[in-house]
Amino acid sequence: MSRLDDTLQLLSELTARPSVSGQLDAQRELAIWLEQWMVTHLAAQIIYPVDEESPATPPLIHVRIDNGAAKTVVLYNMYDVMPADDEGWDVAPFVGGICHWPNIGEVFVGRGAENNKGPVAAMLILLKELQQTRSLNVNVEILLEGEEEVGSGTLRRYLAQQPSPIAPAEAVLFPSLCEYGGGAPRVYLGFTGLATGRLSVTGGAWGGPSSPIHASNAGWIANPVWRLVSALNAIAPAAESGVIASLSPDAEANALLDDLSREFSLHDELRFRRSQRLMIEGDTLRALQKLIGSAVLTLAEVHSDPPGGRGVIPSRATAELAFRTPPGFDQNAIVAQVEARLAQADMAGATLTLYDRYPGIRFDRQAKGVDALIASYRSLNANPQIWPWAPGCAPAYAFSAVAPAFLIGGLGYGGNAHAVNEFVTLEGLKRFQQSLSLWLTAFNEPVFDRVAPHQGNTRNK
Repeated sequence: MSRLDDTLQLLSELTARPSVSGQLDAQRELAIWLEQWMVTHLAAQIIYPVDEESPATPPLIHVRIDNGAAKTVVLYNMYDVMPADDEGWDVAPFVGGICHWPNIGEVFVGRGAENNKGPVAAMLILLKELQQTRSLNVNVEILLEGEEEVGSGTLRRYLAQQPSPIAPAEAVLFPSLCEYGGGAPRVYLGFTGLATGRLSVTGGAWGGPSSPIHASNAGWIANPVWRLVSALNAIAPAAESGVIASLSPDAEANALLDDLSREFSLHDELRFRRSQRLMIEGDTLRALQKLIGSAVLTLAEVHSDPPGGRGVIPSRATAELAFRTPPGFDQNAIVAQVEARLAQADMAGATLTLYDRYPGIRFDRQAKGVDALIASYRSLNANPQIWPWAPGCAPAYAFSAVAPAFLIGGLGYGGNAHAVNEFVTLEGLKRFQQSLSLWLTAFNEPVFDRVAPHQGNTRNK
């Protein structure tokens, strides 16, 4: 079988295991399977056994490929995916399969194909091949988590241990398909922070019923749902679509954005994001500055109690939300600002509860791993865009004691993450593996410097 055939076979197996975020039994089953696959096919040592993880959280997988080298790199990835039903899919999302799409070509369709089971499968098959051919002269730490979609709490607590469970490494890479929308790949020199929580309004002394009542009372009894809308608007006015505050990027960031703006196509970005217009005015540079410099409130879900209750005034309304804070923002100050706005608006009955948080981080352009990633792209005729930091969130700060850089990287084209017909192109899987191979082998030491790798399965905590 070819490398692509092996990758598609493994991707099919991963897709058929519906490790949906929050479904702990299915996630644990896949984590155990992945751990054993890496022991069997990569001769990996188990560093943090899945069976020792708390049954109340998705397991964290940590294994090590010890090639007896002086240098180590870390590969981080995720196995949790978002929910999906069969409606609208060309292939059942938790079966997966190959389709031919006229404008794109051969694709694998399935939940997680892009985010991030496709990259996980391609990464593991490449590592298997490199190990079998003894082409990898560097040690590899692999961490796979099941909470990326909900804040990476277990991973962050694990990495915060003293001493660190991971020895100092050259760099950390989050292998992903980075030819977004089929365009130029991106190199991010940092990531946005995240704080998740809930805003709730319950009927009480301010007004609103203590239990659901008939909607005919709407003329004289307050509705907690409307109170929730007012509270959200007090935090972040609707006209700003959730933007709480903005910062002006510093000179270094602006220089990168200025270079980026010369080649960045807003038209292509809107097409990729399935949108018709931006909500801000200005040229490309201004748009990029606003994108990466905005602290934003995003809403995931809004509920009322009882759920689906038509014809009633509910007793409670809630919004599941997140605050996304770029590097440079004081996350504590943003939270304090939000609480102050609620107080100033006299939003009695509204309660903000934060679940978890992590800050944004940026790192140096000259950090180890950055040039190797750029070179891997250019070797395959792809000219990367270099961003000061990503508008997206990742637990990059948690690795700051491990390596000088946390990179998301890899060629390859996929799309529709979290949506219907999530896909990765077959050509994209090939390009992903080529670029990842180039990045990994850039850290290789001369073969004569190596000592014999350790054998067996070491189970440490």
